[in-house]
Amino acid sequence: MPVVFNAQDGHKALFDALLDARDKYGARKQILEDQDRNPLSYTDLVRASFALGRKIAAMTQPGEHVGILLPSGSGAVVTFFALHAFGRVPTMLNFTAGLRNLRAACELAGVKRVLTAHKFIELGKLHDIVDALEAKATITYLEDVRSTIGIGDKLFAAVAGAFPRRLRAHAKPSDPGVVLFTSGSFGAPRGVVLSQANLVSNAMQIAAHIDLDPAWVFFNPLPVFHCFGLTGGVILPMLTGMKAFQYPSPLHTKQIPALLKDTGASVLLATDTFVNQYARASDSDELAGLKFIVCGAEKVREETHNLIAERFGNVPVLEGYGATEASPVIAVNKPDDNRRGTVGGLLPGQEWKIEPVEGIPEGGRLLVRGPNIMSGYLREDGGVDAPEGGWHDTGDVVTVSDDLWITIKGRVKRFAKIGGEMVSLTAAEDLASAVWPDGRHAVISMPDKKKGEKLVLVTDCQNAAVTSLVAHAQSIGAPELAVPRKILKVMQVPVLGSGKTDYVAIQRMADQDARAA
Repeated sequence: MPVVFNAQDGHKALFDALLDARDKYGARKQILEDQDRNPLSYTDLVRASFALGRKIAAMTQPGEHVGILLPSGSGAVVTFFALHAFGRVPTMLNFTAGLRNLRAACELAGVKRVLTAHKFIELGKLHDIVDALEAKATITYLEDVRSTIGIGDKLFAAVAGAFPRRLRAHAKPSDPGVVLFTSGSFGAPRGVVLSQANLVSNAMQIAAHIDLDPAWVFFNPLPVFHCFGLTGGVILPMLTGMKAFQYPSPLHTKQIPALLKDTGASVLLATDTFVNQYARASDSDELAGLKFIVCGAEKVREETHNLIAERFGNVPVLEGYGATEASPVIAVNKPDDNRRGTVGGLLPGQEWKIEPVEGIPEGGRLLVRGPNIMSGYLREDGGVDAPEGGWHDTGDVVTVSDDLWITIKGRVKRFAKIGGEMVSLTAAEDLASAVWPDGRHAVISMPDKKKGEKLVLVTDCQNAAVTSLVAHAQSIGAPELAVPRKILKVMQVPVLGSGKTDYVAIQRMADQDARAA
C-alpha cells in the first residue's frame, strides 16, 4: 500500500535523505546503473561522492553554484551527490538550449566552474559549447579530476563511507538543492532554485500517491538537466530503494527497447513522442515487462495509449503533470486508476485554488502551494524571488474533479481571441492529432485584421489539408473557430531537449513564412 504523506518526511537535507534510504534498504543494495553496466550500491555511491566531492571542494567555495554539463548516467548522479556532500549547489546546464541560453544561465547563476567529461564532449561534438562557456567559467573535466584521486582520497572515502553523517557538510532542508532552468517553451529560460526539502518532499509525495516496490528498476533516458529526469529518474527511485538505471539520450529509439528488457526495467520515464517511437521500434515483447510508463512534458495521445495496449498488453501509460517550479510533479495518474485525457490526481500535501480567466467559462488558472514549491526564481543580483504567499501560478487553465483529478484545457498563453471568442490552441492541436495521429503538430496564433487573431497549424504531416480538419471538426461537433485555416508544413516540428514543443522556434518559423508570403 502507498504510504501516507507526512510533510516532516520531506523536511530534510538531500544527502541525509540518501543516507536514511541506505539505512532503510541496506548499504549493499544496488541503486544506480548506466549503459556501462557497472552497478553501484548505496555505499558505493556514498564513497564515490566523497572521493570526487573532496577534489571538487578544493576548487570551489561552500555554497557556490557549480555547473554540471553531463548526460544522464552514473557520472552525473555521482557528481550531483558529490557537490551535496561538500555543501556546493548543483546547477544543471541544458546542453540542448543553445549557446546564448547557456551563457545566460551561467551568468544568471554566477557559475564560475563547469563540470563535464571529455568523452561526452567528443561524442556529442559539443566543442562549440565548451568554447562559449570558457569565457564565463573554468571548464573542469571529470576524467582529469579522477586521475588525481590518490590513496589518501580513497582512504578518506572509505572512512566517509563508514561515518558519512560525521563527514558530510551540514545542510538545512531550506538550503538550495539544485538550480534548474525552465525549458523556455514560450521565452527565455528562468533560473529556478529548488530547496533540498522541495526535492525530498516531491519524491515522498509521489511515493505516497503510487505504490512503489523497492525491487523495481526505474529506467530513465531523460536528461537530468530537466526536473522530470532529475526528480523522477534519480531522486525518487534512490530515496525509495529502487535501482535507477540512467541512459544518456531518449533519442536512441532502436537501442532503448532492447535495453528495457535486458535490464528488467519496471518503470519507464519518457514523453509521449518517445514512448510512441519505442513502441514502434520494439520487438513484440520488449516493453511487456514494464509495470507502467510515466509520461510528462507533453499530452499523451490516444494513439499512444492504444498502441501500447495493443502491442504489450496491460502496461498502463500514466500521464502526469508538473512544472520545474514544483520540483516538478503536481499530479499524476495511478496504475490502478488511469483516466485517459486527465493528468491524474493531485499529489498529497498540496493546496490548490482556481482563479477565473476572462472569456474562458470552464475551469480556470491553477495555483498550487506546498512543500514541493520552489524557493524562488534567481535574480541577477544573486537573490531569489520567492512565490507570493507560497503560491505558484502554473499558467495552466484546468478543471478539477471532486476527487482532485486534473484535466488541462490549455495554458493561459495558449488561447487566442478570434471574433471575440476565446479558442484553445491545445484543442486545435488535438483536432490535428485525431486526423493525422502519426504526425507531430503545433498550433499558434497570428494577428488577423478581420478577426483579431487566426490559428496556424505547423505540422510534419505533408498531406495535411484544411478540408480534412474541417470535416473532422464537424463530425465531432467542434466549433469551427477551433479549426486552423492555414497550414505550414515542415520537415520537423521543433522540440526542446525536454521533449516539449518549442513554441518560440515555431512562432519564428511562422513569422518568416508570413513575411515571405
